[in-house]
Amino acid sequence: MPKLFRPVTPGQRKLVLPVHTELDPSDAPIPKSLLVSKRRINGRNHSGHITCRHKGGGHKKQFRIIDFKRDKENIPAKVASVEYDPNRSALIALLHYNDGEKRFIIAPQKIKVGDVVMTSDEPTFSIGNCMRLKFMPLGSVIHNIELIPGKGAKLVRSAGLSGQLLARAEGFATVRMPSGEVRMINENCRATFGAVSNAEHNLRVIGKAGRSRWMGIRPTVRGIAMNPVDNPHGGGEGRGKGNHPQSPWAQFAKGFRTRSPKKTRKWIVKERR
Repeated sequence: MPKLFRPVTPGQRKLVLPVHTELDPSDAPIPKSLLVSKRRINGRNHSGHITCRHKGGGHKKQFRIIDFKRDKENIPAKVASVEYDPNRSALIALLHYNDGEKRFIIAPQKIKVGDVVMTSDEPTFSIGNCMRLKFMPLGSVIHNIELIPGKGAKLVRSAGLSGQLLARAEGFATVRMPSGEVRMINENCRATFGAVSNAEHNLRVIGKAGRSRWMGIRPTVRGIAMNPVDNPHGGGEGRGKGNHPQSPWAQFAKGFRTRSPKKTRKWIVKERR
């Protein structure tokens, strides 16, 4: 269950935060080889123009290098710690391989310090193990799914998500995605058993404006509070709401399909809900 706070201060009145019981209590340092500095771009492009609004400021972060490829085959790795990562919603796990190498992976649910995981096409089918889709049992709950063999996981990486392996035929595996979409993926792509950790992430309530600023999120002004020149929802007498929901650039929301027509639907068996 997420943690609710007794409102001793105004900022705690509606604050709800997830409880990370699986986090490693020790304060062991992160290996420096797995850390790189993270340059802030604050929503700006190479010209310095804002291309993504409401970004800027926030606490300084270091980027943790995550192993999405899981390409160390048949070498067991012990889970040394489960840690918080400020760059993503999921928790991460530090692996110590038997050959001495250390790597971070996305932590699956129910993984614990001391567990042993491995990349292999042989059983066992335990949580945290990585395997090609063509060797996985049908019905498996999976995450960290590759789209191109050997390129690293691209799908199902956020907190609490999981997909399911439904079928295999003619070199392709059919996978149900968290959105409800059913699509075909090359059966030589790798995936990891289990669901992604930190499933309570979507239950959190920020509680106060300052916490958003710590996370690098700047204030957002409602379009209805603007003038007509600034937003399609702006202007009008009183609280006018007579227009269709749309973005400041008049892209319709709520029902309007935004998927690019140039993208292929060749591999999609069933559209998302």
